[in-house]
Amino acid sequence: MDFKNLKFVKSIKNLSPKLKWFMFKSIQDYKIGSKYIDYLIPDENKGIHKDNERLEKMVEETLVKEFGPKVKDMKSYNLLVDAVVHNLKKKQLKALNDDDIQEEEI
Repeated sequence: MDFKNLKFVKSIKNLSPKLKWFMFKSIQDYKIGSKYIDYLIPDENKGIHKDNERLEKMVEETLVKEFGPKVKDMKSYNLLVDAVVHNLKKKQLKALNDDDIQEEEI
């Protein structure tokens, strides 16, 4: 830990609670904004398309682990990957819908 940071932290301890709250609130507002999200997740890693690619890669890796590397040579390999991805998305949507229904009942 830097001594500069330590001095800064010690100086913050002496601030009034209202000022601390204001600083906290300002930081929270910044974090919620799109600039913060853009900073954390660059454009090339965002979006539904990238999520789909990650899911497909995960399914492909799992299939290779389960059935061996020869599974990639099968004619129906791409159809199998698509079917597994489709089923995963379908289960996720069903779970989300079930959660929404349960929240409405409460």
